[in-house]
Amino acid sequence: MMAATKRFAWGVVAVALAAGVAGCAGADSDPGDPGLGAANGAAGAKKKAAEAAPKSAVRLIGDGSTAFTGAQPKQPAVHRLAAGQKPPQFVVFSWDGAGEDSQRLFSHFREVGKKYHASMTYFLSGVYLLPEAKRKLYDPPKHNAGSSDIGFNDTEGIRDTLTQVRGAWLDGNEIGTHFNGHFCGQDGGVGTWSVDEWKSEISQAKSFVKGWKSNDPDLKNEKSLPFDYDKELIGGRTPCLEGQKNMVAAARSLGFRYDSSGVNDQVWPKKKDGIWDLSMQLVPVPGRAFETLSMDYNFMFNQSGTTQGDPDQHEYWGKQMRDGLIQAFDRAYDGNRAPLIIGNHFESWNGGTYMRAIEETIARVCTKEDVRCVSFRQLADWLDAQDPATLAKLGTLKVGKAPKTGWASFLGGAASPGKSAGQGEGRAEAKAPAGPEGRQAGR
Repeated sequence: MMAATKRFAWGVVAVALAAGVAGCAGADSDPGDPGLGAANGAAGAKKKAAEAAPKSAVRLIGDGSTAFTGAQPKQPAVHRLAAGQKPPQFVVFSWDGAGEDSQRLFSHFREVGKKYHASMTYFLSGVYLLPEAKRKLYDPPKHNAGSSDIGFNDTEGIRDTLTQVRGAWLDGNEIGTHFNGHFCGQDGGVGTWSVDEWKSEISQAKSFVKGWKSNDPDLKNEKSLPFDYDKELIGGRTPCLEGQKNMVAAARSLGFRYDSSGVNDQVWPKKKDGIWDLSMQLVPVPGRAFETLSMDYNFMFNQSGTTQGDPDQHEYWGKQMRDGLIQAFDRAYDGNRAPLIIGNHFESWNGGTYMRAIEETIARVCTKEDVRCVSFRQLADWLDAQDPATLAKLGTLKVGKAPKTGWASFLGGAASPGKSAGQGEGRAEAKAPAGPEGRQAGR
């Protein structure tokens, strides 16, 4: 069972849960009903009241764990770049695991996002909605039923997590997936799974989100999650950044539109195997001669190699991460304008210094002109709306390099002016054990 003070259990390898726009969060997508003008008599007043009332189209799905409630609120409008127009600077802050425990970091960063108009992506681990007593319902590939390297949850933990997931979606954020048991390494880890095994894992992750009322009767009176997860779920990040190829092959047939499980430089994204490759990126480590992944775990690994390093270094390490992310932002903002992808965990490693670093980074970058702090879904919507010729030209720009001839000349004639669309070689890095996320450790 999970400890009362911290409900998420960790294995030795999985030491932690793997895991807008300044102005990006626009008006709700559901328009208000227009007024009807003067009405005559009681019948007219009744008609006016009925027609002016909000039209909610709530439709429970399955056992009522989820429900269709209409279009997601607070989504930004999506427009195609005009010819010669400089692209906005996108920044994606994302969270692996996305459960609410005694640290209350999920709820905290929801408030941070609202304060700085930053939409984010929360990669929910399905087993965080599965109670310990029903653990055998999870049958992971290459492991015994009921196994999980990050444990399961209890009723209180599920209720708290549901509250945050529900609120996050209504805030305009995205709910993606971090799958389930967080198995890493060669001994049955996700990197060894077949396409069919990944399909099973994805199906189970969805089932725990869609069936928590049935799996924990003590939660039967809780409010439904306000979305259809079969439609909401369009992307994820694999545990330890392993198993990307077969996961994508499986997920592509299940409606995924992007993946964030690889390692990239800060260049414009392209589609890989049919979906957007929105992978983690290599960013500077100030004062060091290498770059690391844009993730709290990777900074921690390079700085202390442990979650509980020298307390005298905590403040320095946090500032080093913050400054590295800001350097990465600056070279994109002043350079090729490639989206900056940042990954985190709701963890208090090294005294919580990385959480402070992330909050300071959000405050610094999401308030700048022409910056859009968005979810992966919102970024994918924008990319899908662009002229392919424009994206191809953007893809020729190297890390930190703006067009030599200026944006107007570089993208002049590359796109249809003003057309709108509906929503709709790595540098040197520190070494880490094979197994944590990607070429360099991550969670």
